[in-house]
Amino acid sequence: MAFPPTSPPLARALAERDYNDPTSVQTAVIAPEVGERDLLVSAQTGSGKTVAFGLAIASTLLEGAETLPRAGDPIALIVAPTRELALQVHRELTWLYQHAGAKVVACVGGMDPRAEKHQLYAGCHIVVGTPGRLRDHLERNNLKIGNLKAVVMDEADEMLDLGFREDIEFILETTPKERRTLLFSATLPRDIVRLAKQYQRDAMRIETSAGSRGHADIEYRALRIAPKDTVHAVVNVLRFTDAPSALVFCNTRDAVRHLHATLVERGFSAVSLSGEFSQSERNHALQALRDGRARVCVATDVAGRGIDLPNLGLVIHADIPNDAESLQHRSGRTGRAGRKGISVLLIPPAKRRKAEQLLSHARIQATWASPPTPEDIRKLDNERLLENLLAAENVQDEDIAMGKVLLTKRSSEEIAAALVRVYRSQLPAPEELMTLNAGDTPRHQSKYSERNQRPDRPPREPRTGLTDSVWFRLNVGRQRNADPKWLIPEICRQGGITKREIGAIRIFDQETKFEIDAAAADDFADLIGKVTKGDIFIGKTEPPPDGGHVRRPPPPHAKKGGWKAKSHASDGKPGGKWEGKPKHRGKPMADGAPKADGKPKHKSKLKLAGKPTGKPGGFKKGAKPKKRAS
Repeated sequence: MAFPPTSPPLARALAERDYNDPTSVQTAVIAPEVGERDLLVSAQTGSGKTVAFGLAIASTLLEGAETLPRAGDPIALIVAPTRELALQVHRELTWLYQHAGAKVVACVGGMDPRAEKHQLYAGCHIVVGTPGRLRDHLERNNLKIGNLKAVVMDEADEMLDLGFREDIEFILETTPKERRTLLFSATLPRDIVRLAKQYQRDAMRIETSAGSRGHADIEYRALRIAPKDTVHAVVNVLRFTDAPSALVFCNTRDAVRHLHATLVERGFSAVSLSGEFSQSERNHALQALRDGRARVCVATDVAGRGIDLPNLGLVIHADIPNDAESLQHRSGRTGRAGRKGISVLLIPPAKRRKAEQLLSHARIQATWASPPTPEDIRKLDNERLLENLLAAENVQDEDIAMGKVLLTKRSSEEIAAALVRVYRSQLPAPEELMTLNAGDTPRHQSKYSERNQRPDRPPREPRTGLTDSVWFRLNVGRQRNADPKWLIPEICRQGGITKREIGAIRIFDQETKFEIDAAAADDFADLIGKVTKGDIFIGKTEPPPDGGHVRRPPPPHAKKGGWKAKSHASDGKPGGKWEGKPKHRGKPMADGAPKADGKPKHKSKLKLAGKPTGKPGGFKKGAKPKKRAS
C-alpha cells in the first residue's frame, strides 16, 4: 500500500527511502479529517512516530509551497526526553525535509552550547532538543520562538517520568498561543491527559493498536539457562543468530563493563554504552554499529529509547528488565519499520516467575526453549559456509588463476579443508553450557504464553519423590540455625539447580544431609566445589541410617532457635518426637512441658501496692494501684 497523498517534497524523500508501506500511526495523522488540529497520539515504540509527526506538521510549515522560506527564527520545535532520541529525530527530519530545503538544528545536553548558539543565530527552520537545554537557550534569549507554528512533544510520558514537567510547562507557556501542539506518547496516563487539556486546543485523540504491528515483527524467545551461564548463553545466541548487529542489555554499568570485556576477549567486535559515557563517546559507539565496524553493543537502559539502527536484528536481555514497559522499549529497538527482529530473554531458574509476569503484563507470547548448543552452532556454520561459497559472484580471472595454481600444489580435499579452517578461525568459538533438568519449564503459564514442548516429550507428571539420587553433606546444623527456608534457595543458587532436583533434607546438630537428583548430581558437585564461603563445606556423603525424610517446618509455638523437630514419628506419621535442648530455663512439669520461672519478660506500666492475701488471685481489700515512677 502506497503512502496517502502528502507534500511533494516529502513524498519524494519517502520514495527514495523505499517507504512504501505506511504504519497505522502515519496513516492516521495525515488523514483528511485531521486538518490543522492539535493531536494527542498514543503509539507503540517502533511504529514510525518520528516520520508520523514529520508528516503531520508538513502542511502547517509548508502551507502548500514546495520549499520552505529562507531560514530565520524557527517555525517548528521538537522536544524529546533524551539526547539519543533528540539526535535520532534530528537525523530523521533532516532527510525527510531535505527536498523542502529545511535546516534542522539539534540542541541537546552534552554538546557545546556555544556551537548551538551560533547555529541558532545563523537561522533554521526546525529545532530539536531536550527540555533542559531548550529552556537554557530560551532563558539566555538564544532561541527566538516568536514565529513558531508547531510544537511537538515526543515521548511525553517519558519526559514526565524523568522529572521534566517544570521545563515542559515553561516551554509551552513561552511559545505563541496560536501554535499547533502535538503530543506523542507510548501511553496516555492521567498526567499526559491533564497536560493536553491545559496546553492544547480541541485536540484530536489518536490511539493505534498496541499489539497489531509492534509485536508482529518481533519474535520473542525465552531461553532457560543455568544461573552462572549468562555470558556463555549470550555468546552462543550471538553466534547462532548471526544478525548484522545486536544489542545486549544489562541492568547495571558494572555488568555492561564485564560483559563487554568478555565479548571482546572472545573475538566479537563489540562496543558498550551506559550513562557514564559522554555524548561524543555515545555517538562514536552508535556510529560504529551503523558503519559495520562493530556488530554488538552492550548497554544499559540508556539505549532502550531513541536509538534506531537500520540493521539491528537481535536484542538480548542478559538481565531481565525491571518492568514490562522496559521490556517493550528494549525489544522495540529491533523489528522497526516493517523489518523482522528477534528479542531473546535469558532466564535462570530463580527469575522464571518474574519473566512470566513480565511477558504476561506486556501481552507477549514467547517461545520457551534452551539456548543453542555448540553442536547446533557448528552445524549452522557448515550450512552458512556452503551458502556463501555457492553464492559467490563476480569471480575475477585472477581468482580463477590462483585456484588453478593451488590445485597443482595440493589436492582438492586439502584446499577445501584449508578453506574451512580459515573460515572457522574467524568466528568466536561457541561455549559449553550446563544442562538444566528437562522438566524445568515454566510452571505458571499465562493466557499469552503457552508451554513449548517437543512433540516426543510426554506431559510432565507431578513429582512424588526422587527414585535415583545422591546424598550430600553440609557442615551446618541445628546449632547454626539450619532451616530449609534458607537452605533450599542457597543450595539452588550455589549449585545451579532447581528445588525440584532436591529431595529429602535431614538436619542434625552439627550437619545437614540432603539428596540431589542423580541426573544433576555431577554438575552440582562440580559447581559447589568451586564455592568458597567462609568455613562452609559441601561434599558427597552416605545416606542417613533411616533413609531420610524431608524435614517439616516446626509448629507455630516452636520459636526460631529453640527446639528442632523431627518431621516424622517412627511409624511414618507426622508428629514424632522433639529433640535438642530447650533455650529457656525451668524444670519440666509432669506432662513434659517446660515451666518458666524467674521474672516475666513483660512489665506492666502500673505497679500494684499492697500485700498478697494468700488467697488465689487477690490482694488486700482497699489496695490501690500506683503509677510506676518514670
